[in-house]
Amino acid sequence: MTDTPTSAPAAAADNIVTSQHTVIINGQPIAYTVMCGTMVLRDENEDKPSDNSKPEREKARATLFFMAYLRDDVDGQPIDKAKRPLTFSFNGGPGSSSVWLHLGVLGPKRVKMDDIGRALPPPYQLIDNEYSLLDMTDLVFIDPVGTGYSRAVAGEKNKDFHGFGKDIESVGDFIRLFTTRQKRWPSPKFLIGESYGTTRAAGLSGYLQDRHGMYLNGIMLISSILNFQTARFEPGNDLPYILFLPTYTATAWYHQMLGGNLQKDLRKTLDEVEAFALGDYASALLKGAALSADERVKIVRKLAKYTGLSADYLERTNLRIDIHRFCKELMRHQRRTVGRLDSRYIGLDRDAAGEVPDHDPSMSAIMGPYTATLYDYVRSDLKFESDLPYEILSGKVWQNWSYKEFENQYVDVAKTLREAMSQNPHLKVFVANGYYDLATPYFATEYTFNHLGIEPVLQPNISMAYYEAGHMMYVHLASLAKLKADLAGFMAKA
Repeated sequence: MTDTPTSAPAAAADNIVTSQHTVIINGQPIAYTVMCGTMVLRDENEDKPSDNSKPEREKARATLFFMAYLRDDVDGQPIDKAKRPLTFSFNGGPGSSSVWLHLGVLGPKRVKMDDIGRALPPPYQLIDNEYSLLDMTDLVFIDPVGTGYSRAVAGEKNKDFHGFGKDIESVGDFIRLFTTRQKRWPSPKFLIGESYGTTRAAGLSGYLQDRHGMYLNGIMLISSILNFQTARFEPGNDLPYILFLPTYTATAWYHQMLGGNLQKDLRKTLDEVEAFALGDYASALLKGAALSADERVKIVRKLAKYTGLSADYLERTNLRIDIHRFCKELMRHQRRTVGRLDSRYIGLDRDAAGEVPDHDPSMSAIMGPYTATLYDYVRSDLKFESDLPYEILSGKVWQNWSYKEFENQYVDVAKTLREAMSQNPHLKVFVANGYYDLATPYFATEYTFNHLGIEPVLQPNISMAYYEAGHMMYVHLASLAKLKADLAGFMAKA
């Protein structure tokens, strides 16, 4: 019996389909073309054969899935690519596809939710997005390797792309390749990232400049985290306890857990709590065991006042409230939990006596609608077909993510952003913050930018906005409308 010969794997090739559509934004019809599919990334540093013969082609490394929205004309006139902005978008995780920003705020279609942001009963729907940014800029949504339909090619491994440096390199190389093929180097160029996508965006600000000589006009950071020390609840790191406190207060305010005047005006209450957090509370945590008994009692009382938690519970936490414990404890007496991504959401757990929530109700509310509508939209409207699972948010990716570049230190890309802004003083940065975001709290973001170390002359290049919603503030209709106006205003200035 002889072995059956096997054929060599097919060479990796681009697989892109195009389609034409129209959407109405601000009362004006906008005709646009969609490019949807996969583009091959190749290793430009592939070694030449030992016999010095010419290599056939650079070695294929991965196929990256993307969806690009390109406006066809403006008032019947051809697009001037030198004036038309080009924006590259991605989400975070790490391990998330680009679906959230795509179908939540930026793209010409959005997931239909109620006005507050709660999911409607299935089956779910996409509707035209009158708040799309397509009137301002062309849009390219990128799924990093291992997310969406992006995969390493045969002979390569997804995990080789799952690390801080390799991720920035692969996404940055895609941006360079797309810009080159579409002849968009003259265009104003922007990045927009959410959550870990803001980490990636800050990293890309340096990589694109240093490796490809691509200088950006602006970076838009949605629910930002650049310095991971601000969000790591670990022994010896008191910073998160201080920086999360105002969002604990905002959450208690939303659920009517505060007393007296604190419940009247959110912004006024937050001003008071921020002063306490940076003052007496920070001082108390810094003192550690040297904190006197009288001082401790006063801090416990203030924390109880500002969080809605009991003094007894706060005493047992040693004045340090872990985010997951807070989500479980705040409404324990009602057998309810609050969301991490968006603390407006309420969850139900099996065990009301547990220490942490069984799940994040704010993630549960959006996962089903965004997944179902994305699958249907890509195949039905955009005509791209694949039998692969579309990895919306892959646990395999984030659980094995490598931060080897930051061994024995906290991940911090704020310094990369500062260097990029210093080298390119025209680079503008916009930061969107949700008051009810317990994943990347607004006060932690403010702390990061207040410690950026940037020269005062460049400080006006940074702007921030705040929304009465959470991590994905755009699921809240009023915040979506405000976010569109803020993003459009930022791009017009940048």
